[in-house]
Amino acid sequence: MAQRLIACTACHGPQGRAAPDGYYPRLAGKPAGYLYNQLLNFREGRRHYGLMTQLLTPLGGPAGDAYLMEMAQYFSRLEVPYPAPTPSGASAETLNRGRQLVMEGDKARQVPACVQCHGQSMTGVSPNAPGLLGLPRDYLNAQLGAWKNGQRRAHAPDCMRDVVSRLSMDDINAVTHWLAAQTLPAVTRPANAAPPPVAGVPAIACGSAPVPAGVKP
Repeated sequence: MAQRLIACTACHGPQGRAAPDGYYPRLAGKPAGYLYNQLLNFREGRRHYGLMTQLLTPLGGPAGDAYLMEMAQYFSRLEVPYPAPTPSGASAETLNRGRQLVMEGDKARQVPACVQCHGQSMTGVSPNAPGLLGLPRDYLNAQLGAWKNGQRRAHAPDCMRDVVSRLSMDDINAVTHWLAAQTLPAVTRPANAAPPPVAGVPAIACGSAPVPAGVKP
C-alpha cells in the first residue's frame, strides 16, 4: 500500500506527516472515517482542489469506495512524530479568547466548544472527527475561511458551516493562533468517544459525525 500511495506522500510528506510548507495537511494518525469522508468530499465536489479531484474522480463505484477506505485505514494506522508547535506572536487577550472558544465555546452565541467534537485533548475522536493540534496556523485559517465563504462543505447537516457562521474573523484568528501554539499531549491517537456537551450549549447535528446515542442535537 505504501508504494501505491506515493502519489499522496509526494504532497503530504513521508508517511503522510504533512509537507513543510504548511499547505498540505497531515494524514498520519487521523481517524479513518474522517479521511474517508474527505476523499469522498473531494471526489464529489464538496471540497475543491483540482489535483485531488483529478486523482479521485476515476475511483468511483463500490470498488472505488472500498479502495478509498483502504487508503484511509492505511494512513490512520500510521504513528509518526508531530513537529514542535510554532510560538504565537498574538496578544495574551487573543490567545485567551482562542482558548475559551476551543475549550468552553460561547454560550451567548450558542457556539459549542471545539473539544465537544474534536476531543478533550483536541487529538480527534474516532471514527469521524479529526484532531486540530499539530496543524500549521496557515492551514487552519485556510480551512476555516473556506467553511466561512462556502468553498468547503460536508454532508448535510453541515455542522462546521453552522459553527463557523457564528464566529467572527477575530474569533477565527484567535482560535487558530491558540491551536497552532499548543504542544501535543503524550498520547496523540484520537479518543474513542467525545466528551459530553457543555451545559447550556446544545450538540450540533453533524452529517459527517453523527451525534452519539442519547445526546439530543
